[in-house]
Amino acid sequence: MASFVDRVVLHVSGGTGGHGCVSVKREKFKPLGGPDGGNGGDGGDVILRVDSNTTTLLDYHHAPHRHATNGGNGMGDWRAGKTGETLILPVPDGTVVKNKAGDVLADLVGEGSEYIAAAGGQGGLGNSSLSSQKRKAPGFALLGVPGEEADIVLELKSIADIALVGFPSAGKSSLIAAISAARPKIADYPFTTLIPNLGVVQSGDVRFTVADVPGLIEGASEGKGLGHNFLRHVERCAALVHVLDCAALETDRDPIGDLEVIERELEKYEVDMSYAGTDGDVVPLNRRPRLVALNKVDVPDGRDMAGFVRPELEKRGYRVFEVSASSHEGLRELGFAMAAIVKDARDAVEKAPPRIQPPVLKPRGVNYKGGFLIRREERNLEPLFRVLGEKPVRWVQQTDFTNDEAVGYLADRLAKLGVEEKLFKEGAKPGDAVVIGEGDGVVFDWEPTMIGGAELLAASPRGSDIRVEDFSRPTREEKRGDHQKRKEARAAARDELEAERKAGIWTESVNYKHSSRPADVEGNEED
Repeated sequence: MASFVDRVVLHVSGGTGGHGCVSVKREKFKPLGGPDGGNGGDGGDVILRVDSNTTTLLDYHHAPHRHATNGGNGMGDWRAGKTGETLILPVPDGTVVKNKAGDVLADLVGEGSEYIAAAGGQGGLGNSSLSSQKRKAPGFALLGVPGEEADIVLELKSIADIALVGFPSAGKSSLIAAISAARPKIADYPFTTLIPNLGVVQSGDVRFTVADVPGLIEGASEGKGLGHNFLRHVERCAALVHVLDCAALETDRDPIGDLEVIERELEKYEVDMSYAGTDGDVVPLNRRPRLVALNKVDVPDGRDMAGFVRPELEKRGYRVFEVSASSHEGLRELGFAMAAIVKDARDAVEKAPPRIQPPVLKPRGVNYKGGFLIRREERNLEPLFRVLGEKPVRWVQQTDFTNDEAVGYLADRLAKLGVEEKLFKEGAKPGDAVVIGEGDGVVFDWEPTMIGGAELLAASPRGSDIRVEDFSRPTREEKRGDHQKRKEARAAARDELEAERKAGIWTESVNYKHSSRPADVEGNEED
């Protein structure tokens, strides 16, 4: 089971806002005291926060789906819904937040640094908040808006001042254990270190952090070995220390060859923009200050090899130190050299003036008006107009389409924003399809007669809107005409029945018994 995870894909979603309430105040002697529906509560946010007690992303590796609490629904008597609880996700210091495309969203450095990964949805308004002089008692409320959903990538980049790089079993873990209080796992086989080890070193009055990169071999920048997975942990380091094994048992290896291989891998590795200096530029790993530690000089063969390669390394411009993690030889001098580099780097950061980003002025689009855009498309060889914008999309999410008055209120808001006017200018005709939002969205058959205001609600009961209902009240002349048509239809039906009776189609009629009996009697009497 993995115990250290430094990269994970996290699926986060904010809480959904609560729905507004539709209610009317009813008390003794006040059967209709006015609307008193409360507002829905906002959904909770998902926040990433740096916590010093968290050192790995293992929890999010096992449970990558995180959702904040939803907001409560509003209630009568002006009672608002409960606000959703914010979900705080602790992350280690040095966590970089990216999207799926690799763009850096946040670089969380320092205790307490925060980033809102997914904002909660807005709660819907109750009918008491929607009332006005023209809309005395609204029969609808706004729905809560769903919270944001995002798929983000968390990458841990250790906060270290000095990075130890080198081949497996070069003695990096032993070196950290010798100069600090860290106690990493140490063994005599390759790839003993499976996670970056951190150690705090005190040299004089300078305290700094040292980290090692496990498993650097030839081809590490291309994914071979373990180094490619952990090279990101040295991106924040001010300097590198090459730990060269002078007592390697392999006959095809030597300290200079190992140094050249590691330098090539560092040159191939591309540092992203999540670590940048005060000027906004990123310094490649192979251009940062570098020291060379010839390790294992306590072994006779190791000391001879160190004496043999040291002149060549100094000729190339490296500061070389002969050290031994076992006997602690040369560690004091190496520690002071690392402290000097760290101090110079920190002084440079403090003295450098802060870089001020100039404001970027983005011109608005040609079709931009009032926070929305209208894009003309085509679907099934028919024109389609797509309305895009934060407000229209949110308003559609807040609308209860089972309530005619809520649909009419949406029409009022869109008309006030200028959507109807813009659709006219774009060439929309009655009956054309209008979509609000990306994708399938919400499709309307556009009817420009929807333009109107709340003053039309006086003729319709609460919860309905005469602009939406397919109902038209007939006039007095139309009622008289309908009544006359019904009378004429009944008279025509009677005439048709009488004609059928006289033609002998019927076997008997209403007067059949009265007309036939006297004749039968007379006939009987004659007989």
